[in-house]
This record gives sequence, structure tokens and C-alpha cells, in this order.
Amino acid sequence: MWHSPEETNLNLNDPNIMKIGITIGDINGISPEIIIKALSDPRLLKSFTPVIYGSYKVMAYHKNIVSDNNIGFHSVNSAKQTQENKINLVNCWDDNINITLGKATVEGGKYAYLALDKAMSDIKDGSLDALVTAPINKYAMQLAKFPFPGHTEYFTHNDNAKQSLMLMVSDALRVAVVTNHLPLSMVAGSITKELIIEKLKILNRTLIEDFDLERPVISVLGLNPHASDDSVIGDEEEKFIRPAIIEAKKQGIIAMGPYAADGFFGGSAWKKSDAVLAMYHDQGLIPFKAISFGKGTNVTAGLSFVRTSPDHGTAYDIAGTNSADGSSLIQAIHTAVDIVNHRREYHSSRSNALVKREKQSAGLND
Repeated sequence: MWHSPEETNLNLNDPNIMKIGITIGDINGISPEIIIKALSDPRLLKSFTPVIYGSYKVMAYHKNIVSDNNIGFHSVNSAKQTQENKINLVNCWDDNINITLGKATVEGGKYAYLALDKAMSDIKDGSLDALVTAPINKYAMQLAKFPFPGHTEYFTHNDNAKQSLMLMVSDALRVAVVTNHLPLSMVAGSITKELIIEKLKILNRTLIEDFDLERPVISVLGLNPHASDDSVIGDEEEKFIRPAIIEAKKQGIIAMGPYAADGFFGGSAWKKSDAVLAMYHDQGLIPFKAISFGKGTNVTAGLSFVRTSPDHGTAYDIAGTNSADGSSLIQAIHTAVDIVNHRREYHSSRSNALVKREKQSAGLND
């Protein structure tokens, strides 16, 4: 189904360079460090205006850890006040706080939460074109009473989205998951035909609108070893997964499978698909990270706005050592910019086609 630009928080006529919000993540991990490293290349400012959500004091602390950088921060109260060709920083708190490098603390969760809420407010009112989130620590977030398993669920709830999709993207591979951050013991009981169909619809739409693929091919994995061997090892494939694929095909989605995950990734089958739908987190993310770790991006599909993040966590073990690699964050930023451009082109072309049809129906010439 096509959504209007208003429904997707798009401004097709905005002549300004796009604004990309970047949340600070966990202040005790590598998140501030990779933000500084990612934005140290001044050439990036030619393609977007960065808006960091965090604290000037915290970013200054981590800036002293990162050698060979000369970046500065332009303090603003919101994304509405940003300036192009500057690294804008929204101060989300003024507290003097203790940074405990390499540790999950309630403060680390609390201030990551504050940054998320402020960024969410700005993306909702259209002040940002996309949002890139630096890594958080789930335990620290729980200490701070964060009521969601992770970023994906937070944004889905706050965007009032019926459903969303965790999609890992690299130049080599795209992998989405039916269930997100669930204990393995809960996965089988959570999978239904209806859920798989909904995830396939979101995946198909994002491949078309956000990745400019006209007729994407989606491979669907089974849940059980050997995709159950005709119900010898479990029956979820026959009860839920295969019927969902059949129904998706009836709705115009090119979905194939279900495939046994080990053979699918062990051979070359994964190279022949535009995307893969896995049943649970590790089934999809282990092969993705084995193939693309450090070069991938996490995209939350199904939202009214664009959200991406790096494909790694807070890396407490190297926090404060100036050894973190900002490549995945840079890739997440580039992916966000690309998706915004693809969405604008898609909706602009659909809008122009609609106007043309209306003129033709009215008997008018262009």
C-alpha cells in the first residue's frame, strides 16, 4: 500500500541539506567515541547536517580521548536551530555526571534514554529527516527503567506503528527477522502465519521504497533444523511458514522457501536473494555478522521515519582506549541518507504520476 509523504514524515520540497539526528548512546561505552570519529571527516558535512543528542560535557570528555581530531560542537536547543556545515549538539541535560568507562550503570541508561526522548520529539515534529542511534546497553537501560527490550521496540511504540521490522543491511546481504529480542524458549510460540505475512509485507515495501528494488526476491528460512524435513523435526514450517509464503505470493510478494538455514548460508543461495527473512534473532544475525560485521547497518523498517544504527554494541571492553572503529556508524549514516533520498524519489514519482492521471482524466494537457 502506498503512503502519502505526510504519513511518512517526508518533505518533498525541502531545499535544505537533510538533517540527521545522532543519539549519544551509552556514555560509558564506545558510542561517543565512534560519533566523534565518524564526524571527523569534514567531507561528510557536505551531504547532511549532523545533530547530536547528548551532552556537551560528555562529548568533550570523550573528545579528549580521541587523538587527532579537531572537531567542534555548535550547541542548540533543538534541531530547528541547527546550522549547515557545523556539528550541531542538542544538550539533553545539564547535570554533572560520573562517567564510568566500561561499566553498565543506571546513569548510562538514564542519559541514553533522555537523548532518545529528545530526538524522538524532534523526528516527530519533522525537524529531522532521519535518526541514527549509537549503541546502548540493554542492562543499563533496564537499570534506568527503560520499558522496552531495545531501540526497535521503543521506536515502534513511539511511532504508533502496528508492526516494525529489524533489518540488517550491508553491500553483500540483507537479513530481517520475524521475532526481535526474545528468549529462544519463546520464539516458536510467538511465530504465526499472520505475523510472518506482516513482516514479509513490511520487508517487501521497504525494499521497493527504501532500496529502489522494483520486484525484490525474498528468501524465507524455516524455524527447525533442515526446515523440519517434512514435519519430522517440528511442524512450524507446515503449519505457519509455508502457508504464509503462499499467501504472500497471492498478494504479489516474491517470497521463496522455507529454506534450511544452515544449507542456505553454507552454500550460495543467499547471494541470489534481495533479502532474507529469518525466524529469530541469532538465526539471521549470526550469518550476517559473519559475512558483514563492521560493515553493516541496522534499519528499523515499517516506521514513518528513517532510523538506522551500527551493527555492533557498546564494546565496554575497549571503551576509553581510542581503539573503536567508526566505520559501521559512518555506514549507518550513509544508509540513512540513501534511504531518505530513495523515499523522496519514490513518493515524488508517485505523486507526479497521480497528478498526471488526474490531468488526463480532466482532459488537460501538461
